[in-house]
Amino acid sequence: MKTEIVQLLEEIADILELKGENIFKINAFKNGALTLKRLNDEEFEDLVTSKRLNEVKGIGKGLQSVIYEFIDLEESKTLTELKSEFPESLFELFKIRGLGPKKISLLFKDHQIKSISELEQFIELGNLKEIKGFGAAIESKIIDEIKNIKVNQNFIHLHAAEKIASELKLIFDNFESIKSFEISGEFRRSREIISKLDFVFFVDDIDKLQNELSENIKFNLINENRTIQILDKQIPIICHLEFSHSEFIKRLFVTTGADEIIDKFRLDIIPKTEAEIFEKSNFPYLAPELREKDYLEFVQNHKSENNLIELEDLKGLLHFHSTFSDGNNSIKEMVVAGKNLGFEYFVICDHSKTAIYANGLSEERILLQKKELSDLISETKLHIFHGIESDILTDGSLDYSEDFFSNFNFVVASVHSNFSLSEEEMTQRIVKAIENPNTDILGHPTGRILLRRAPYKVNIHKIIDACSKNNVAIEINANPYRLDLDWKNIFYAREKGCLFSINADAHSISDISLTKFGVRIARKGGISKEEVINCFSLNEFKKFLNRKIRRDV
Repeated sequence: MKTEIVQLLEEIADILELKGENIFKINAFKNGALTLKRLNDEEFEDLVTSKRLNEVKGIGKGLQSVIYEFIDLEESKTLTELKSEFPESLFELFKIRGLGPKKISLLFKDHQIKSISELEQFIELGNLKEIKGFGAAIESKIIDEIKNIKVNQNFIHLHAAEKIASELKLIFDNFESIKSFEISGEFRRSREIISKLDFVFFVDDIDKLQNELSENIKFNLINENRTIQILDKQIPIICHLEFSHSEFIKRLFVTTGADEIIDKFRLDIIPKTEAEIFEKSNFPYLAPELREKDYLEFVQNHKSENNLIELEDLKGLLHFHSTFSDGNNSIKEMVVAGKNLGFEYFVICDHSKTAIYANGLSEERILLQKKELSDLISETKLHIFHGIESDILTDGSLDYSEDFFSNFNFVVASVHSNFSLSEEEMTQRIVKAIENPNTDILGHPTGRILLRRAPYKVNIHKIIDACSKNNVAIEINANPYRLDLDWKNIFYAREKGCLFSINADAHSISDISLTKFGVRIARKGGISKEEVINCFSLNEFKKFLNRKIRRDV
């Protein structure tokens, strides 16, 4: 709930700025969003439930009214009224990074541009770069952004697809006409972004199914293809109908894909299980995640994977943030939540001092955190290690002195700035950080934000080679907007003998659950638990920490 309300206040602030409202009103919503963002989830829920938001400095009566209205009605009349003053298509422009409310207002009021298509026409005529505050460089970036938006608008993230699938599953579970069903397609293969959802139904009465659907959901029934299309969703949702168990199994196999896999198998059989299709085709069984052309090319010189990592194999909760930097929960709240989820040891990795935008930690605050950790360990008897997510500076150095790194048990090195370096410059920068003896993990190695920001230019094979040579683990960042390292590069990293770390990069208690998406990507790369450092036992993990530098663990 907190995330939705923060987004609501930020959106209202943007539209107020678009309108040209006074700066005090705009800042009230901006600062209110920032204030709520800094509250931990439990504190926020308590304040809302007990109607005590008035106790929060900066959340005045006006903001309280907007927030409580949204909670009670699950919509905001304030936002609806503000948006009604503008053409609906105008809000497409907010999707373009680099176009803030002021620039959009200028384009709308002075040049009558109210959609992405109209902006494209304006650019084609050569007009945009002539406007003060834009220029050729900004125009070029906007053109690239529009291209990305057009490509990405047909996809959603894996976790968004999971939400839709879960909602539909709750409905289908209650259908008497469905004997069994499975989610298939890209989702079953754990693709990072999803263009459509496939379900496979084993049904015995299509008329009864049609009646049950009519009572619950909008759909189109396409009899000749034995498919149903669910309507009014973000992406196409296709339900494939079969009337015998064997045909259900074959349809599940075929719709799971990928096409390059299906072509290699015999389907002129009556299978009882998917495994039987593999067996009859003289092919070792492949988990759904591995059914990709890329895996087939990799597996030619390797054995098929039969011991893929499971979520339950993870023992360590690594690379998470707290209220010391930009997290929503205290260290204690994070580790207690992790313990309740089954984790056995923990590494707090707040942002380092260069990350001013994320309230990065100065040396003085690091020492305060160190004292708090010592007290927390004494209180809880939990195994908590002191780590840091250290920014990789443009020259490849990390942002504390060599001597000061002795305060840490663990170092994640990550790029958070200057993404526009050349491939050679970025590669040299990251390799230098990997070669730093303090570095334990390379965080989110390519910096991509799925459906928003492309990976920075980097020679990923040289980066992987450096990690292998310097015994640095590669992060599989489990945040569903990142899922970085890309699974296609995992195969090469495994060939080079690299270790991995699956981290939610959690900034709140709820974020810890995102770990499952990292596990799905690890499985897609064929990874077993032996290759993942946070599957190590506590003693094995301590040995990893001491592999290059003697640390007090």
